[in-house]
Amino acid sequence: MAFILNISHSFFLLFNFARKLKKHKIMDWKRLLSNKRFGQEQYGASSDRARSDFQRDYDRLIFSSPFRRLQNKTQVFPLPGSIFVHNRLTHSLEVASVARSMANIFVNTTEEKNPQLLKDVPLLNEVGNIVAAAALAHDLGNPAFGHSGEAAISRYFTDGDGRVYQKQMSDAQWHDLINFEGNANAIRILTHPLKGKGNDAYALTYSTLASIAKYPCASIAGREKGILHRKKYGFFQSEEDSFKRIASELGLAQEDSEYLIYKRHPLVYLVEAADDICYSIIDLEDAHRLKILSYEEVKGYLLPFANSKTIEDRLQNDYEDDDAKIGLLRAKAINTLTVACAEIFYREQEALLQGTLNKSLTDLISEPYITAWKAIEKVSIERIYNFSSVIQKEVAGYKIMAGLLEEFVPALIHNDTHYYKKLVKLIPKQYHTDLTDIYSRTQSVLDFVSGMTDLYAVDLYRNIKGISFPSET
Repeated sequence: MAFILNISHSFFLLFNFARKLKKHKIMDWKRLLSNKRFGQEQYGASSDRARSDFQRDYDRLIFSSPFRRLQNKTQVFPLPGSIFVHNRLTHSLEVASVARSMANIFVNTTEEKNPQLLKDVPLLNEVGNIVAAAALAHDLGNPAFGHSGEAAISRYFTDGDGRVYQKQMSDAQWHDLINFEGNANAIRILTHPLKGKGNDAYALTYSTLASIAKYPCASIAGREKGILHRKKYGFFQSEEDSFKRIASELGLAQEDSEYLIYKRHPLVYLVEAADDICYSIIDLEDAHRLKILSYEEVKGYLLPFANSKTIEDRLQNDYEDDDAKIGLLRAKAINTLTVACAEIFYREQEALLQGTLNKSLTDLISEPYITAWKAIEKVSIERIYNFSSVIQKEVAGYKIMAGLLEEFVPALIHNDTHYYKKLVKLIPKQYHTDLTDIYSRTQSVLDFVSGMTDLYAVDLYRNIKGISFPSET
């Protein structure tokens, strides 16, 4: 009996040790950087002499329809009239530019301080192309009207007509809908085979896809305060198996949990930092163009990042136009923050590979920049994101998205009346599904509605609600 107990105890210790190893698994650059293509795994590396596999990812995204539609999706301010402000497309291009620079600084630092790593992992030279491609795709899943669009989708299921479908779904599926997440939607767009669009979707490389996933966990495990990689979630139930394939191929560390939770791919931190830098600094520039903030105010927020004793002289002597002055300060600020975050990324490499870094790179910036950075965050919330036109856009977008769901969700689910059949014909065939369960049919509607531009959503809402009459075209 004692012998059996000892064997059982040893097995228990070994089991716990194995669980701890899994929990604290160290990720490896050799596995993390893979040019295997999702859906085209059997073909191997490209023979394209002009472009690497990761540059091909970038080009595929540039020419894709979801990326082009970003030009008519709001970033912060309503789409411009005579005054140019940024939209999702210009924002994504800028994020790609900053992310690539940040990654290149990291590679150059590695070449200087740890050249053996570059010899051992040749694909490390490609991280600039990987994060640039991921940056292009980071907002692909955001619906029209930004976060108010996400909120409208979620609330349709928590408080609206969509509540009636809860009992016909699993808890995990229901969490996908009541906390609709643009990050997860981006993974779906890039991996889900739409009708008539080919079975391999965009066939991006595994590393590019993983670099988009800021919150690599299921919806039911997301929204955990204080845990960076679980602040939101990164894939729907419908894409769980797809993400498992990606994570397994790249060796992403998996948490010991009843739910599917992975640690971030390290390159996610570079994409996230580039996004943080661009929207924070560029929103100030747009606020100045729209006269929400004065030149002196914006100058005061950006000057601490200039790192130049002659900057005041340049502003006074070389520039007469205030927009040009702000443009110079914006460029200086972005450069300073790009270099700082790249240095932090190199310094924190061990924590990144262990999956233990629980702060974004911009939160780790040191003085004197962190104080200036926090001041920008504060004024953005108080004066920019709560500006009247921004709020009006969010409220209007909320109503429009909710109204579209009220029409199209029951139409595609039931499709049993003349009216519903007519509505279903307005949904492009690529968004239809042969699956009959409520979750899959609901997702088909969300694919359609979340992919709309702001302008198309407004026009379609007006037409189907009888507010305006459709034109000939």
